Amino acid sequence: MKPVEPILVAECLRPLRTLLLDLLRPLSAEQWERPTACAGWTVRDVAAHLLDGGLRRLSSQRDGARLVGPETPLSGPGDLVAFLNQLNAEWVTAARRLSPQLLIDLLERYGGQEDDFLAGLDPFGEAFFPVAWAGEERSAAWFDVAREYTEKWHHQQQIRDAVDAPPLTARRWLHPVLDTFLRGLPHAFRHVDAEDGTEVGVVLRGDAGGSWTLRRQAPRWVLWVGEAGSPAARVGMDADTAWRLFTKGLSPREARQRAELSGASALGGRVFDLVAVMA
Repeated sequence: MKPVEPILVAECLRPLRTLLLDLLRPLSAEQWERPTACAGWTVRDVAAHLLDGGLRRLSSQRDGARLVGPETPLSGPGDLVAFLNQLNAEWVTAARRLSPQLLIDLLERYGGQEDDFLAGLDPFGEAFFPVAWAGEERSAAWFDVAREYTEKWHHQQQIRDAVDAPPLTARRWLHPVLDTFLRGLPHAFRHVDAEDGTEVGVVLRGDAGGSWTLRRQAPRWVLWVGEAGSPAARVGMDADTAWRLFTKGLSPREARQRAELSGASALGGRVFDLVAVMA
């Protein structure tokens, strides 16, 4: 086992966007209106959501525009999620007035600007947006960029699923997504008490997978890369099940039916509570 390291994926953003544009350009009118795993959203809506995220970042972080805040103060994580869902829904509704061609043009022009901007950040400086689903109030910029990469990858994958396109599951694309998601495990286990040194192993099968160990190092849980020799609990699942679970594409119950859980089931079962999106 060894300590986890920063996930540096800024150089992957532009080729990932190129694949998105190549995917969207030949779609038929019928394909643009197909439903996706995002409840109530079509392919068109998911593409519009991807555009929204980039425009918001450029406006606020690059250009210094004031962030739109809630009408009433946020009192907890649930309020934040509700507020973000409201912002997302407002944009998607308005964007239904846009043609697919215009959405593609905007994604190419302004998405490219976003890719360049993120690639130019100091990865070890402070993030503009902390990674809230990992429980952080302050994050390093590399973590924010990696989180952004996971957003772009998993929404593109939802579009690919909807239009029966080949998945982007080669290790180059998917492993950074899984590695980023698992950085939320210490937060998911924050209320779990255990003896110092207790370990939970997580093994994600497939070329894009790997092994991680969550270790209790009082007063917190710490994530390591590699597999513990004798963990108190061990969870194994394939990479496809993992990314869908952590983005709410599968329920914890559905994921557990596809996974293997050994050792202390109550302890290992907490892995299925990890949610690596703000929804």
